[in-house]
Amino acid sequence: MAKRKRLTPLGPMGAPAPTSAPASAEPQADSARSVAPIADMAGAASARAALDEVTETLSRARAEGRMVLHLPHDAIQIDYLVRDRIAVDDEEMTALVESLRARGQQAPIEVADLGDGRYGLISGWRRCRALRQLHEETGDDRFASVLALVRRPDQASDAYLAMVEENEIRVGLSYYERARIVAKAVAQGVFETEKQALQRLFHTASRPKRSKIGSFLAIVHALDGALRFPETVSERLGLSLSRALEDDPGLAPQLRGQLAEAAPKEPQAEQEILAAALEPPAPARTAAEPAPAPDEPRPGVRVSSGKDGRLVLQGPGVDEALKARLLAWLAEG
Repeated sequence: MAKRKRLTPLGPMGAPAPTSAPASAEPQADSARSVAPIADMAGAASARAALDEVTETLSRARAEGRMVLHLPHDAIQIDYLVRDRIAVDDEEMTALVESLRARGQQAPIEVADLGDGRYGLISGWRRCRALRQLHEETGDDRFASVLALVRRPDQASDAYLAMVEENEIRVGLSYYERARIVAKAVAQGVFETEKQALQRLFHTASRPKRSKIGSFLAIVHALDGALRFPETVSERLGLSLSRALEDDPGLAPQLRGQLAEAAPKEPQAEQEILAAALEPPAPARTAAEPAPAPDEPRPGVRVSSGKDGRLVLQGPGVDEALKARLLAWLAEG
């Protein structure tokens, strides 16, 4: 049986009619090209969103003081705040330097952003000093910068509070140092009154402790700058001295003169001068009273020579106040 042949309709002039052409590869390529830019744009937008999120996270971490920065020494203003610590113990400083030399800086300092690449030191004064000393000594790049957390205190009072709280926790402050930072904060206009500064800076302290700090303010006002070892003034001596200064306005200039003349080289000698000033004056001798005997230079005090070059003082007038006066007199040469 003959195979049937499919007839193709004739076109014009008898040519076969054109059939539907298959879709060419060129339109398919155009379609692919139209899809690719959309995907690229979506990917770029996603990358930008991720970068923006990372940038925002880092900015927030820095603003909240959770990002540790490497700051060069020259960018840190050491005297941004009046420091509450007066004396620096040489042994403690040496130990800190050697620790930083061996292990590097472990705990960051705290700074306030002052703008234009400058930062004010809030806490970490000793670490800054030690790291700068090591860099000057060794030239090692490890010590060329300081690890720091940027704090953003809303007011200068917050910066002072941060400094005080850190030192209270780390090393403790003497009563004189506590009172001095109260006075300095008021002098710089951070607080309006000493009462306000005392309550704000030492808000965690008990009322009796704040009262004692307030008592030391009289010593700060009268003798700041004249005392060489004010941080060693004991609580008992300080409270007695504070009362005496308030009762006798002439005591402050008298003490400043004595301290300047004696120029004590040790804390004990300075405290003996202060203790001697608190001793009540000896009662005046009336004309009817006999003159003291050579071995009794003052009532209640007898002097005798002991063995091996010793001098013995006896009697009811021999007490701690007399001892302090004698030692101060001997120290003056």
